[in-house]
Amino acid sequence: MVIQSMTNTDTLDVAATSCQIERLAKAGADIVRLAVSSQQEVLACKQMLACSPVPLVADIQFDYRLAVACADVGFGAIRFNPGNIGSEASVKEVVAACKHNNVPIRIGVNLGSLEKEIEHQYGRTAEALVESTLKHVHVLEKYDFSNIVLSAKASDVKVMIDANRQLHKKTLYPLHLGVTESGIAAYGTIKSAIGIGALLADGIGDTIRVSLTGDPCLEIPVAKDIVRASGRSKIGVEIVSCPTCSRCKYDMTPLVEAISKYTQDMSASLKIAIMGCVVNGPGEAKDADIGACGGAGKCALFKKGKVLQTVDAAQVEEALKKLIDSEIHF
Repeated sequence: MVIQSMTNTDTLDVAATSCQIERLAKAGADIVRLAVSSQQEVLACKQMLACSPVPLVADIQFDYRLAVACADVGFGAIRFNPGNIGSEASVKEVVAACKHNNVPIRIGVNLGSLEKEIEHQYGRTAEALVESTLKHVHVLEKYDFSNIVLSAKASDVKVMIDANRQLHKKTLYPLHLGVTESGIAAYGTIKSAIGIGALLADGIGDTIRVSLTGDPCLEIPVAKDIVRASGRSKIGVEIVSCPTCSRCKYDMTPLVEAISKYTQDMSASLKIAIMGCVVNGPGEAKDADIGACGGAGKCALFKKGKVLQTVDAAQVEEALKKLIDSEIHF
């Protein structure tokens, strides 16, 4: 599963944008998209392409000539909405440039920028998104171009889910998933988890972007968590913990927080369970690789449902860290 994000620095500011691309790559972004709005920005991007640690995608609106130029300077892909790129003759020129340079085109259709005739016929619906997307697919295919990725996005989660389920049934092209304009971190994370996660759990989707207002680097850990929670990736440490109840006799929350921080940068595939009592201990969490559960002043460490040792609750954090290290370096 490929995770994308998009820069929000001034594209003309090569230093700032290059720095943000590097930060996104270090956070785990596999692809980074840049808005390109002028020929000067195309030239700025040419400098960034030479040293980018990940493939870059040019996001083009309205001016087809910028798409042609971006294909020529070495972008990994071009994203545009054919509905606002101009006439079919303009699209034909973009196709020719992308075909010549072996550059994929991502058809990006948003609910907020539907063609008037399609919106008039279908309203602001999933069906409208699908019709618009497939209409543009047919235009590209008309010019013998099939190196295509599709994205049908909406801020309305259900519309986005329904549209992508329909596209999955009607086409074999890769799908890029995202809930657009999802908002600030807290609510945007929930909307993205529902929309993207529901589709990933169905086996739908090839790339994703979690769209959150603010620093785009904050999107990446959310995207990773959605991919992992949906079952589409086993990379990284997963921590499961019970909500606690009156049976919990030790201070479990700081332990979960400490182990989460300790493992946040680990790429090993490991499932850790941290439970409040023996009821939710080795039995309930036997599918975890390792874990800990508490009692009155004591905690048990277990592996694959079998208790390894019992330690004082005050020592459980260090003991669990050692167990994690032994599993990762095994």
